[in-house]
Amino acid sequence: MKPIKVGLLGLGTVGTGVVRIVEGHQEDLSNQVGSPIMISQILVKDRAKGRNIPVEGSKLTEDPWEVVRNPDIDVIVEVMGGIAQTKEYILEALERGKHVVTANKDLMALHGPEILEKARAKGCDVLYEASVAGGIPIIRTLIEGFSSDRITKIMGIVNGTTNYILTKMSQEGAAYSDVLKEAQELGYAEADPTSDVEGLDAARKMTILSTLGFRSNVSLDNVSTKGISSVTQEDIQYAKHLGYAVKLLGIAERQDDYISVSVQPTMIKQSHPIASVNGVFNAVYVHGEAVGETMFYGAGAGEMPTATSVVADLVAVVKNMKLGVNGRQAQLSYNVVKLKTDEQIASKFFLLLHVEDRAGVLAQIAQVFSNRDVSIESVMQPSTPNMSSTEIIIITHDASKAAMNNVLNDFESLSAVRKIKSVYRVEG
Repeated sequence: MKPIKVGLLGLGTVGTGVVRIVEGHQEDLSNQVGSPIMISQILVKDRAKGRNIPVEGSKLTEDPWEVVRNPDIDVIVEVMGGIAQTKEYILEALERGKHVVTANKDLMALHGPEILEKARAKGCDVLYEASVAGGIPIIRTLIEGFSSDRITKIMGIVNGTTNYILTKMSQEGAAYSDVLKEAQELGYAEADPTSDVEGLDAARKMTILSTLGFRSNVSLDNVSTKGISSVTQEDIQYAKHLGYAVKLLGIAERQDDYISVSVQPTMIKQSHPIASVNGVFNAVYVHGEAVGETMFYGAGAGEMPTATSVVADLVAVVKNMKLGVNGRQAQLSYNVVKLKTDEQIASKFFLLLHVEDRAGVLAQIAQVFSNRDVSIESVMQPSTPNMSSTEIIIITHDASKAAMNNVLNDFESLSAVRKIKSVYRVEG
């Protein structure tokens, strides 16, 4: 049996996991695909660097083009990261008729449609399961498992770093800055955590998921994004008191062919399954018109979970090679992106207001909501004896984003409202 030869771009955490699985599971892989799978060449930054897995020195190269243009290589597995230059390597590999497996969410979020179109034209596979939610097979599920259904909502925790931070803040009462520092020390957060904590990483993943779920070329610019850096311990404690958990959620919704995609800290009912997803774990909730509610949960990052998804894609590519059907499963989007306006985006909202503590203030606040046609579900005022100011917590019924923006603008000019401390979307 002629072996399938693989070129591996990157030998970091995930690349090391890929080597471990491919070399350690040879018998299983060979039985599944009918041929040995061999990693024949590996791109590294430094050939002389010591490694925690044994790799033949003759397989290592510091020249990416040597791997991409190697005529003996059948499949390129890209786990090196990067965008512009990495895109060139992948397009060149496809031009030469090589199939591609990638874990690169940034690349696929920004250039996925172009890469998939090139793959279709060249009769090649491009699979990217590991780009979202690590070991959770959510991409394959959206493409295959929901192929006969119409997805109306995708909601998920797709960034483990922020979920770890919010979990620690909730369970231990710690401040955001202290937990972020701890996450950096444990390696969950980068030295520059901006991509994680400001929601950019989650936004790229939601771009991929909504593109697949809605069969539309959703761009990163279409995703409204807000991170967790402004979430306070006060917000979390009030949420718990009201029966909610605070999570950074990606939310993609479709209604009458119009879609909205966002990433934002959200209060979600503690009875909802996503509310119980803690630590660095990920979860993706999908609602289909036919199937109803489903949820997928698991490790969202890490060497072996992510490498497992990469190798699963590699197996799928090789099976397609054996069947002669490569390039026929490219998920090209066929729906035009129609974005919801702020008038069409609706949800419940949580507001925490710092107001003057005197007669008539609550009536003024209620009048603002009434003027903007926003209905109030509940109001709570914590006890603040002998104070000239107090806090008011309000949860609305479903209201449009536009109406809520008008309410917030009115509060800015209302003298009785000293500060709008927090505003959150409410789910569940």
